[in-house]
Amino acid sequence: MQFEFRRHAGAPSPVTDAATFRVDRLIETAARGPADLSHLIDPSYEYHSPRELRWHLAERLGLSPRAVRLREAA
Repeated sequence: MQFEFRRHAGAPSPVTDAATFRVDRLIETAARGPADLSHLIDPSYEYHSPRELRWHLAERLGLSPRAVRLREAA
């Protein structure tokens, strides 16, 4: 599955002091047309990386992380 996400800057991580982000919008980009799947994730969660988001989506959808493709919206 292919997803596009729009990031919103988050607070620094209290554990690592690294920058985090929240996802404003999550779109599945499929051949049949885009579908807004933002309701599948918690908009207040602070992700540390797109990789973490990919793993979260894979777990949520019951897929292998390899089956999830992510790209950030411009």
